[in-house]
Amino acid sequence: MRLSMPGLLLTLTALAGTPALAAPGHTHAARTTAPGAQAEGAPEEQIIAVINNTLLTQRDVDSRGRLFALSTGLQMTPELVARLRPQIVRQLIDERLRQQEMLSRHINIAPEQIAAAISDIERRNGMPENALRDKLSQDGVSLTTLIDQIRVQIGWTQVLRQEVGDRGRVTAQEIAQREAALQREDGKPQYMISEIFIPVEDPRHSESELAFTQTIIQELRNGAPFAIVAAQFSQSQTALEGGSLGWVQEDNLDPEVVAVARQMPIGAISNPIRVAGGYVIATLEGKRTIGHQMGTLVTLRQAFVPFDTPLNPQAPTPQQREALQKAGQIAQSAHSCEQLAEFNHQLGEKRPSDPGQLQLERINPQMRGVLEGLTPGTPSHPLVSTDGIDILMVCSRQQKNFAQQSPADIADQLMNERVEQASRQLDRDLHRRSVIDVRDKTVPNRV
Repeated sequence: MRLSMPGLLLTLTALAGTPALAAPGHTHAARTTAPGAQAEGAPEEQIIAVINNTLLTQRDVDSRGRLFALSTGLQMTPELVARLRPQIVRQLIDERLRQQEMLSRHINIAPEQIAAAISDIERRNGMPENALRDKLSQDGVSLTTLIDQIRVQIGWTQVLRQEVGDRGRVTAQEIAQREAALQREDGKPQYMISEIFIPVEDPRHSESELAFTQTIIQELRNGAPFAIVAAQFSQSQTALEGGSLGWVQEDNLDPEVVAVARQMPIGAISNPIRVAGGYVIATLEGKRTIGHQMGTLVTLRQAFVPFDTPLNPQAPTPQQREALQKAGQIAQSAHSCEQLAEFNHQLGEKRPSDPGQLQLERINPQMRGVLEGLTPGTPSHPLVSTDGIDILMVCSRQQKNFAQQSPADIADQLMNERVEQASRQLDRDLHRRSVIDVRDKTVPNRV
């Protein structure tokens, strides 16, 4: 099972310990909502909910809201905060339940695991190591908020591995059966789709969840990054992949989602889609025909010369003029991908030397035009942006049928389906056997 969290713009220099949590016990208890009494003291210490004797405070809710604002770039107006608040509380309650389950199974997440996850996130976002600690502090985001969210995400995958058990072994026969099914569907459509799943606990009263889903859709259409919002709010295991389902055929999607996907243009954000158990927000990233999609796969290296300040094209600074001269020298001197990577290392690797493999057909037309014109081993001309100058080099280029799924791809897909089913079932079980006392009047009684 793959683990990546592209949606969280994170960094780490210290780890906070997990607070002691009461075990959930084995007694079935109805979930209750107390009157809107609040704890005395500072507003940030007011008790929002008690989950099996574990407190959720106003500070926790505010910190998660600020993390969401920082990672999406949204302006958290009072109106938006009010609309998001009930779902933030629900998500934090779910995380408390998952933390308790992790402890009951003696699952501990090592600091090295969290640090590695954060390094991966920084790499995905082209950031230097430890670049965001100051940003988190400036925006009033507690480092503990960040660490706790990552700890639960990683720990929950370990819980699910235990839950799946022997079913976690995908056999050669199962892969062969899925391959045969794909062959029978040769020529039918397949979709690259991402989702945000918002669960509905009481189908008779879904007004609150629908209102939250509509709020999220509005922010996505206003420019909030889909992968980041999914990582923050989706209650599907695909949240760990920024909501991405990968390439899926119609048989592996809810019929309601299929009906929308058939009509959606690439890049669109769907309206709320009612499915079993909740609402789905979908975005379509690509369509292809099963068995038939040729494309060009390239590997790259880059060297990035940073500016000290944002560029004003009408009045470049002396440092920016010097950077342009240095970039020109690199473009003339680099004759291999190894040499270009070494130049980037000397410049401090403000962007990664190896941005990974790219499919030409899926990048923006301007950049595609640059790469299509490059012979492998030949550097591009300096590419100027507001924060610096990039020099790119194509290392290899190959034609590939992207519609052909490898046995490893099929095994991943089968495993992800099992894990998702186990996650939803276990979440329902944890709620059913827990005592959850919500003291926030803004959150509906159904938590």
